[in-house]
Amino acid sequence: MSTSSPSWDQAVLQPPACYAWKEYMEGAAYHLASCIVLLGYMGGSGIFGSIYIFGLLAPGYFCYALWGWLSTCGLDILVWNVLLVLTCVLQLAHLAYRLRRDTVPEEFELLYKAMYLPLQVPLEVYREIVKCCEEQVQSLVRDQNYAVEGKTPIDRLSLLLSGRVRVSQDGQFLHYIFPYQFLDSPEWESLRPSEEGTFQVTLTAETDCSYITWPRRRLYLLLRKDRYIARLFSSHLGYDISEKLYSLNEKLFAKFGLRFDIRLPSLYHVLGPASSEGELEEAEELPRSPQPEHGLDGALEPPPQPPPPPPPASRPRSSRAESDLLGEDSTSLVLEDFAELPGSFMDYVSEGEYMK
Repeated sequence: MSTSSPSWDQAVLQPPACYAWKEYMEGAAYHLASCIVLLGYMGGSGIFGSIYIFGLLAPGYFCYALWGWLSTCGLDILVWNVLLVLTCVLQLAHLAYRLRRDTVPEEFELLYKAMYLPLQVPLEVYREIVKCCEEQVQSLVRDQNYAVEGKTPIDRLSLLLSGRVRVSQDGQFLHYIFPYQFLDSPEWESLRPSEEGTFQVTLTAETDCSYITWPRRRLYLLLRKDRYIARLFSSHLGYDISEKLYSLNEKLFAKFGLRFDIRLPSLYHVLGPASSEGELEEAEELPRSPQPEHGLDGALEPPPQPPPPPPPASRPRSSRAESDLLGEDSTSLVLEDFAELPGSFMDYVSEGEYMK
């Protein structure tokens, strides 16, 4: 080491003092570079924040390179700043590639915001789901059938994006399918992966519709590979099927304007075929009243009256006066309640006529 150059210990313990400042300032390129670099370090996080940072650092280091070349004539300043400019440009190219890869069509972006973003599904998982359907949006024109009863095989799972689809069976309307509902969720859940079947209903587009579809085999492979996606589809399908069941329940009504759950036991006995048989069996089990007998004097003796049967414990009923109109418990309804309602199931010949 030469005696003119100070050692590291001397530089740390006895730093050199500036005895005289330069009389002239650096060129405009140096000050412009400092301002641009200062603005560049004010960027935020995320992919767009990184694009902002490196987008400003690249021209800032380029101005430093011009200053080292034109003003100070320093080769080291020029080389280092050129390397920093190239690094920033490469990082910008990588960020642009990531941004383009993460971009999805508008229909899939709206689908993500409607169904998957509320569940906080990561974008990486959502891209796997979209990749399974090949990012293709299918279309249905008005009055075009998506599936025909007894003919169309169950080989896919589809989700409606726009429009409205009518579901019918034997020419009888059942319910509608609206955007962001599955077209064939009951059929999908009714079959195992190794089974095959056909649609039991007809699905017809009432307006121009668009939908996405997953091939059955590819979707089963994806669900088998990723358990998180499998649970996600299971929750969506379960919710969708329950919505379809409750849309069918909208046709069951009473004179008080109450809507009943089709799972209630009292309503099941009304709609089920075993209700009439149960009433007949109860009638047969009741004791018969004895025939009147003639006494010796020819007078008619009144027959003994049987004691009234105790009320059944399985069906406790509350008084109509005590129950509120909107707060009445629908589980207390029995067959007689529906028989006296106008427009109820008892006024129709068959269940198919009632569901019209």
